[in-house]
Amino acid sequence: MKIGFDAEKYLEEQSKYILERIKQSKSERLYLEFGGKLVHDKHAMRVLPGFDENAKIKLLAHMKDQAEIIICIYAGDIITNKTRQDFGITYDLEVLRLIDTFRKYDLSINSVVITRYEDTASVNTFINKLNRRGIKTYKHYPTKGYPTDVETIVSDEGYGVNPYIEVTKPLVVVNAPGPGSGKLATCLSQLYHESKRGRRVHYAKYETFPIWNLPLKHPVNIAYEAATVDLKDLNMIDPFHLETYGTMAVNYNRDIETFPVVKRIIEKITGEESIYKSPTDMGVNRVGFSISDDNVCREAACQEIIRRYLIAQCDYKKGNIDEATVERAKLLMDDLNLTPEDRPVVRPARDYAEAKRASDPRYENVVVMALELPDGRIVTGRSSRRMVASAAAVLNGVKALSGIDDDMHLISPVVLQTIQHLKTDILHNEKSSLTLEEILSALSISATTNPSAQVAVEKLVLLKGCKAHCTAILNSQDNQTLNSLGIDATSDPEYITNNLYYN
Repeated sequence: MKIGFDAEKYLEEQSKYILERIKQSKSERLYLEFGGKLVHDKHAMRVLPGFDENAKIKLLAHMKDQAEIIICIYAGDIITNKTRQDFGITYDLEVLRLIDTFRKYDLSINSVVITRYEDTASVNTFINKLNRRGIKTYKHYPTKGYPTDVETIVSDEGYGVNPYIEVTKPLVVVNAPGPGSGKLATCLSQLYHESKRGRRVHYAKYETFPIWNLPLKHPVNIAYEAATVDLKDLNMIDPFHLETYGTMAVNYNRDIETFPVVKRIIEKITGEESIYKSPTDMGVNRVGFSISDDNVCREAACQEIIRRYLIAQCDYKKGNIDEATVERAKLLMDDLNLTPEDRPVVRPARDYAEAKRASDPRYENVVVMALELPDGRIVTGRSSRRMVASAAAVLNGVKALSGIDDDMHLISPVVLQTIQHLKTDILHNEKSSLTLEEILSALSISATTNPSAQVAVEKLVLLKGCKAHCTAILNSQDNQTLNSLGIDATSDPEYITNNLYYN
């Protein structure tokens, strides 16, 4: 696959710049708000081919002796079971996963902050779960007077209502499972309490997207808008930066709109004029300086915009988003003259499904998945009484990569029948078709006696980063298995069944 980003250069440049910012602030401590994903940043990996999805946590690992981490989660996201798209898990579970990941890198976890706390059963259960596992938690409340009444905000009635989070290290990283989690409010609340204790501290922001030194309409920046259509984020030229420095810089509407307020709050807290003249000044992001092939990144970003539109269509079908959000995603497609068929796997999947339906009435409800292999070949797989479409596509994919004839059985039909017997007659599952996970388990067992199956198993790792498209909405289990394989799968907004309970 083509590379458009220099990961090593990025790590070197970014770590150097953060350390320079700490020195520049001439303060005891820097609160660094980390936007986007600190770990497993699959969006950045997709739009910047060559980007290490764990680059940012590796960056912090280099500074682990100086850094500790605060994780924020908005109470409302716990209540509504908001889900992280890449992993299909709720934000509260994502917090637990983040803590485990940070520990693997030997990073210090300070605490979890429940922002805009609400006294509900689900929120309190989550707090109890953390406390009983030894994770310190804090409750922060909606800030009285925000955003206009700075006098109240910076007072005991505003940030003073929140408890002070006890920190000890010079770099405090404030992270969250997703946007709108209250990271900025947590940072500013800490600045207030630190100031009350007579300490000189500072704030900066690390937001990967939009990339401030790329053009406003660069596909990589538009892909960020596509990723945040539900938040209604808009990329804009930073007017404060343009006025002060006479140079163009790209930021997004929420940061630009809140900058005057944030600047006044910081100045009120510190009693000094802020060193920041624009929201772009607040950032420490150097990702734009590590793009090695702009054309590769442009093409990857266009693919991400299409991907996000297809996801939005499915989310609308599921009732998760409104029609205006889908329309917004479509407008971003139109801006770059993109269609779903520009994703290479969409048309082959649809064409094969239509051909099967036209050839025989028995295939009226057939589901097809198309899978693009690392060498550009596209294979397809269809649903059957034996297995789901994603399982058939993956099997056909590893056969193609292994040079195994399409007619050869990697898994004995007797084995498949035995698993189906267990599934339907013993476990009483209504669906007899085997899921992708079940097929992969059968394949790995077959590999103990079938050399061809062993070869096929070894080729599964080559599917990481490949694209796939299904003509029906994937169930959560198959979607998660595809994610685990590293396959970037999208779907048409159609259900495989008319049953209302569909998983």
